[in-house]
Amino acid sequence: MKKGKKIRLSKIFLYLLIYGTALLWLFPVVWMIVSSFKPYGTPVSILQEVFSGKFTVENYRIILEKAPILRWTFNSFFVSATVTLCTLVITSLAAYALSKLKFKGKGVGFLLIASGMMIPMESIIIPLYQAMAQAKLLNTYAGLIYPSLASPIGVLIMKRFYDSIPDDLIEAAVLDGAGPFERWWNICFPVSKSSMAAVGIFTFTSAWNNFLWPFLSITSEKMMTLPVGIPQFQGANLSEFTLPMTASVVASVPAIIVFIIFQKQIIKGIAMTGIKG
Repeated sequence: MKKGKKIRLSKIFLYLLIYGTALLWLFPVVWMIVSSFKPYGTPVSILQEVFSGKFTVENYRIILEKAPILRWTFNSFFVSATVTLCTLVITSLAAYALSKLKFKGKGVGFLLIASGMMIPMESIIIPLYQAMAQAKLLNTYAGLIYPSLASPIGVLIMKRFYDSIPDDLIEAAVLDGAGPFERWWNICFPVSKSSMAAVGIFTFTSAWNNFLWPFLSITSEKMMTLPVGIPQFQGANLSEFTLPMTASVVASVPAIIVFIIFQKQIIKGIAMTGIKG
């Protein structure tokens, strides 16, 4: 009986800790959402003022008129989706070649790709900017997309998964006359959906939150992404907090929708990368 009580008490404490942590993380989000519905100019730094008084949707109309936030949202979604799709194809093919094909220099190639994880973006930002300027790709979607296509961690995750696929299946396909691309498409690709989902989710998140390169390569307001446009809009409204809160809510909606739709894949991806990464 005492042991059963201890188990129940430990579960109760664990649940309280989990729900308490969740509420702690959710409270700033709730504060942001509620503040976005407060009248323009209302102080929102005091809890009592935020959750009392009048509420309005006027702030959403104001930010749609003052800032091209819908265009920024489209830019972020288009760039992130394109980067994710292209990265999945590139990393999957590269990982398949390193795992299942035999060619000279494969070990050196793998080491070069793995070493890319140790090179910070800041160390190559100047030559990257010069290369994009010479190619006349600044202030373009291509200029935002190309530098984000390289994903060494994605190649490593996919290669680790492809290594687990029995070589007998590949050899049987070779005997049937299947070429390298057919073997990847018909054998490796169909069974790698879980690992590709993990790589895709983290690639999309990274591209969506990318700030440094879009900040340096984009000067046109219409080409800005949300991580660049929102801080500039907030900087122009330092003395007033309801509009920046409203802009943050609008910017968060697509990410929240993606999380709600793909939450199972996100959890599986985190678990898989934690075990096999």
